[in-house]
Amino acid sequence: MFYHLLLPLASEIGAFNVFRYVTFRTAAATLTALFLSFLVGPTLIRVLASLRAGQPIRKIGPDHADKAGTPTMGGLLILLSLLVSVLLWSNLSNRLVWIVLGVTVAYGLLGFVDDYRKVKQRENEAGLTPRLKMLWQLLIAGAVAFAIYTDPSFDRQLAVPFFKDFTPDVGVFYLPLAIFVIVGTSNAVNLTDGLDGLAIGPVMIASGTFLLLSYAAGHAGIAEYLGIKGVPGADQIPIFCGALVGGGLGFLWFNTYPAQLFMGDVGSLALGGALGTIAVVIRQEILLAVVGGVFVVEALSVIIQVSWFKATGKRLFLMAPIHHHFERLGWPEQKIVVRFWIISVILALVALSSLKLR
Repeated sequence: MFYHLLLPLASEIGAFNVFRYVTFRTAAATLTALFLSFLVGPTLIRVLASLRAGQPIRKIGPDHADKAGTPTMGGLLILLSLLVSVLLWSNLSNRLVWIVLGVTVAYGLLGFVDDYRKVKQRENEAGLTPRLKMLWQLLIAGAVAFAIYTDPSFDRQLAVPFFKDFTPDVGVFYLPLAIFVIVGTSNAVNLTDGLDGLAIGPVMIASGTFLLLSYAAGHAGIAEYLGIKGVPGADQIPIFCGALVGGGLGFLWFNTYPAQLFMGDVGSLALGGALGTIAVVIRQEILLAVVGGVFVVEALSVIIQVSWFKATGKRLFLMAPIHHHFERLGWPEQKIVVRFWIISVILALVALSSLKLR
């Protein structure tokens, strides 16, 4: 909004030229989302508490009875600060911005319905059925994949990290790949959201990484120098990524141990879907598996646990997702969270280093 309202006045007021620069608007979006979170957070916590929107605690697994009743659906705080900030600072004529926003809102609504049903019935298993939730996720991701694939500027060659000259043409198989990336990331973040601050840390780290990647992809000269795909319009995605970092930091203020607010599916599904969509629109689908390696391991631990139990009748991990395995080993919650953050930072650095190791 500011871009459209104030930039045309730059010819009369030279200071407004600053709105021309994505770097300025990205920083402004980050700070806007952060301060909005600080401003709205206490009120949202009081409202959710008054509505008795407390988090139902699973009857199996590590003992978290002390967290019973902590307000959930805190992802609303992130989404509110994120959406307002993006709408204020982005170039709203950019198609990719609306694609990422659309998935974020759609997955957020899906998660909200799931959270609301759990809270209303005071039961953690009372949400949407896994089949229905997956159906809607697939439909939303499918619409996005089709919109990207049918774009005249779409490049069917897949970018493979660390291999500059290996760019296979996936053709129509790009559609299921894009759907898998978006839906898989959404569910992986959802599985990671099990301890105070555990999910939002890697989400912010991944978003900060994609801020740099999307900035590079949106500038032909930088993209050519780094040997990555140039994507017209991707230069506006850093504003979304910055707003996500800012909103995430504000949420972490209330979500850090001991949490005053839980993210809920309204946050985890939306943020995972946003990261997956960003990776798809800037054509770094495979690199997302490196950047979001913590999410990948969390999801794989569940798949491996279920498969192993069906095959042998025994559990490979003490409990899945894997952060609960470490809880069962006696690791303090804070130690697990911080170590997962450290791993996320390492993976982000590995992903960024791939830009020149090609």
